[in-house]
Amino acid sequence: MTVLARQANFMLPEDLLNDLKQLVGQRQQSRFVAEALRKELQREKMKNALKTCFGSWKDEDHNDLQSGVDHYVRKLRKSTRLERNV
Repeated sequence: MTVLARQANFMLPEDLLNDLKQLVGQRQQSRFVAEALRKELQREKMKNALKTCFGSWKDEDHNDLQSGVDHYVRKLRKSTRLERNV
């Protein structure tokens, strides 16, 4: 899959740029920065999703879990086991 690339100009702190130049080959710097940015953006998206959905789980909406998750899972497994043996 070919991804179109466009040039972008960013200001970076001098120490960060020096570390990049020292640790990453000249022809790999754009790829390295793009991958680091992609990872950080994914982390930010996840943080935003967690903030958005925080508090959406309400115990009263899940009465089937009141006796505990273990009981709920055992009940699910037991019911499917019975269906398979028929």
